[in-house]
Amino acid sequence: MRLYGRHHLSVPFAGKHGGCRGKSMDEALELKRLDLQTRLQRMGSLVVAYSGGIDSAFLAYAACQALGQLMLAVIADSPSLARSQYDDAIRFAQDETIPLRIVETAELESPEYIRNDADRCFHCKDELFTVLERIRSQEGYAAVAYGKNTDDDGDFRPGQRAAGLHHVVAPLAEAGLSKTDIRELARHAGLRLWDKPASACLASRIEYGRPVTRQALEAVERAEDALRQLGFHQFRVRHHGEIARIEIAREEMASVLTDGMAERIVHEVKQAGFRFVALDLEGYRSGSMNVLLPAGDLARSRS
Repeated sequence: MRLYGRHHLSVPFAGKHGGCRGKSMDEALELKRLDLQTRLQRMGSLVVAYSGGIDSAFLAYAACQALGQLMLAVIADSPSLARSQYDDAIRFAQDETIPLRIVETAELESPEYIRNDADRCFHCKDELFTVLERIRSQEGYAAVAYGKNTDDDGDFRPGQRAAGLHHVVAPLAEAGLSKTDIRELARHAGLRLWDKPASACLASRIEYGRPVTRQALEAVERAEDALRQLGFHQFRVRHHGEIARIEIAREEMASVLTDGMAERIVHEVKQAGFRFVALDLEGYRSGSMNVLLPAGDLARSRS
């Protein structure tokens, strides 16, 4: 395990870096912020499941401000976490002096995870929360928390079942915070990642039923890194075996067919390991793979 960050005293988390300029935070959001701060302080100590996305990053930041040395953010050095996301998560924790520990998880040793059915996310989070619960128990923290927000309740997220089984708390959702609220609070706190695009794990790019392997994860990661280098911001590379199905935000799609860009995309994505490259004309959609799941699987994840 590797440990980063230094502890600091608890202070209110409103504009540590001067926050944003202009209009102040509205009263309803300020009440939610205070509610979150109170909830975190009442916990006394906390382990935060941290991935570097806006939700878990803001939760780690808020917990650090509320609890100081009595919190610990833990990130898994997993093949399903893109190296660019992993490196950025570590930089953010260092920038904000958030205590951070890096652990290794073993989901790729689990046949249930590898087979990539509708419960893949459950098995991944079950492994992660098992590791975090061990840290909590051995080191005397009061609870484990993760970055669920109120918008997540209406989505297909089997990992929430794992959180329930491990009694993981969700302070952001409990304080009534939506994704938009969290971005706004992060903006007011002056956090650089307030508008960071959402980025699910690399395994979510692989079509259900196709085994999750290091080779498949690396192919997706290389292809997405290439698209990012080409200047695209909101996109996914969906893995369908030899076929890469590229989803790009509608506002960026026109640039695909200009100045030889399509040829460059095809070259880079084939270099990443795919034989065919397809552009999805529906554009970027979060969780688009889930439309292939039976209705029963979708309903079970929300129960």
